[in-house]
Amino acid sequence: MFSNRREAGQQLAKALSAYAGREDVVVLGLPRGGVPVAFEVAEALGVPLDVFVVRKLGVPWDPELAMGAIASGGVRVMNEDVVRSSGVSDEEIERVIERETRELEERERTYRGARSTVNLGGKTAILVDDGLATGATMRATVRAVRARGATRIVVAVPTAPRETCSEFEGLVDEITCLVTPHPFLGVGGSYRDFAQTTNKEVRDLLERAR
Repeated sequence: MFSNRREAGQQLAKALSAYAGREDVVVLGLPRGGVPVAFEVAEALGVPLDVFVVRKLGVPWDPELAMGAIASGGVRVMNEDVVRSSGVSDEEIERVIERETRELEERERTYRGARSTVNLGGKTAILVDDGLATGATMRATVRAVRARGATRIVVAVPTAPRETCSEFEGLVDEITCLVTPHPFLGVGGSYRDFAQTTNKEVRDLLERAR
């Protein structure tokens, strides 16, 4: 169990030490909770940090259950198993997508302001979150980052179910999951302090990294 996201990031950085000091590496944190973890990774490796906005598409009557995700650049990934089992309609899906798209655009403005996104062309992108459950948001991020020209993609998280980590083995160049609890009781189950990360904390960490 990790004390908090900061400690989790420090532990994750040790597992990624091979990427330290490389000019072709950039760390991308998934907001909000992934940014404090990514900050520690980027600081330890001595590489740039940026934020990559992605929004979970929750089932309308169970928002924590991801039926898919959207990411910057118009990328959409659906979890067809969840869509089928939940019985959500096409109209309900579109309403959720419209709402989350507005939120995604607002968060882009909140976190980045007028600053442009980091150039990923020819880069190794290390994608960091505070943990994975279904992996839907991370899969959307992988597709979006690949579309922006990253030549190598590394997914790195402190905690995730073993089966979710296995799913990424064929999707990315490298997957690092520090702990894979069984049974998996949610990302927060691997942290003593899992307080919600605020927008201000995200902005402050990005500013410190710059």
